Amino acid sequence: MFPQLSDKLQEIFKELRGHGVISESNIDAALRQVRLALLEADVDFQVARKFIARVREKALGETVVRSIAPGQQIVKIFHDELTALLGSDSAPLHLEKDQGRILMVGLNGCGKTTSSAKLARFLQKQDYSPVLVPCDLQRPAAIEQLVALGKQIDVAVAAPDPGEKNVQRAAAAALGRARPERLLSGVEGGAPSIYIFDTAGRQEIDEALIRELKDLKEFLQPQETLLVVDAATGQQAVSVATHFNDALSITGIILTKLDGDARGGAALSMRDVTRQPIKFVGTGEKLDQFELFIPERLAGRILGMGDVVGLVEKAAEAVEAEDAARLERKMRTASFDFNDFLAQFKMMRKMGPLENILGMLPGMSNVQGLSIDEKQLKRTEAIVLSMTNEERARPDILNARRRQRIARGSGCTVTEVNDLLRRFDQMRKMMKSAGKMKKMMAQLARMKS
Repeated sequence: MFPQLSDKLQEIFKELRGHGVISESNIDAALRQVRLALLEADVDFQVARKFIARVREKALGETVVRSIAPGQQIVKIFHDELTALLGSDSAPLHLEKDQGRILMVGLNGCGKTTSSAKLARFLQKQDYSPVLVPCDLQRPAAIEQLVALGKQIDVAVAAPDPGEKNVQRAAAAALGRARPERLLSGVEGGAPSIYIFDTAGRQEIDEALIRELKDLKEFLQPQETLLVVDAATGQQAVSVATHFNDALSITGIILTKLDGDARGGAALSMRDVTRQPIKFVGTGEKLDQFELFIPERLAGRILGMGDVVGLVEKAAEAVEAEDAARLERKMRTASFDFNDFLAQFKMMRKMGPLENILGMLPGMSNVQGLSIDEKQLKRTEAIVLSMTNEERARPDILNARRRQRIARGSGCTVTEVNDLLRRFDQMRKMMKSAGKMKKMMAQLARMKS
């Protein structure tokens, strides 16, 4: 997320830290660079100008704490202002307890249908009973796509009758069918139903699209009207958000494709331009790569402070406590084998792309040369999967003939197999040494007591 902007800001802060005293001249020089970095990242010009003015006022004003190093003061001011620019606090959905309605709007190709399914999965975890309602009767296969996504996450999809062309009739029919289904499956005290209406888009905003959406919104009276915007579209995304907000009075924004090489300026401009909060972000293609937007955490990641809280939450969601305890025991007793290696590999995969995970660690986002070769990781996994259960449990039996067979089975070279075994052996030795050291420290502690 925002790699170019993050790198440039951290370079500027590093230069500022070299000054013993922060003066008006070096502040202005730094802020000129920051303004250029923001504009290059597709931040709206007026948003960038106002942001720079607020930072300058605080940096040179009475709010500066004299006892803290100048560079740290500037980073703190930037963090606070970035957080404020992004919305200060997360913005929860406001839904009726018994029957909530969410209208999803946006242009074609922004990820609206996939975001609808991701939102449904998110609400499932919040003990709601979501129902997906296809209201895109224009795009070929849009209904089939939503039905397929609903099956993946076990969410009901109230599809319209074949040949239906009227969006309001389709929405009304979905509501009529969904109510009795809820009473049959959830009974009266079941999870509250939330209806998510996936609407049609266009390549660009036109009168017909806006009129259709206005009529549908007036008919449904949704509690939430969420605009889905592709973060990679830059300045155009800000213009799209302004048009949709003026026409439909949106209540929030979902930013998609923040895992790509988007410059990120759209995210920094949206809140200020529309005065509506960013509520969720899509961080990958998988249906579980969807997060509540928390401004303070994103500001920390942009400035290289990481997001340790977010990392812990991802780990808690992806890793079962029992599995984690079992692996910890294996590492502590130096009995870690390739079966455990594979289990750990899968647990990390559940947490999302490894580059994203490393980016959540403080200071890691600006480490030179930090990159994860996904192809190499897949080759490593293929090598381990090409071993038999006995070989994974007892790596010491892997002689030359077995290594040749594993290389053929994984599509790798014998050299790559040997490299993996060498690194694995080094890792086990380190675990063994760490275990001995921990045991020794425990014995010393007992002697002292």
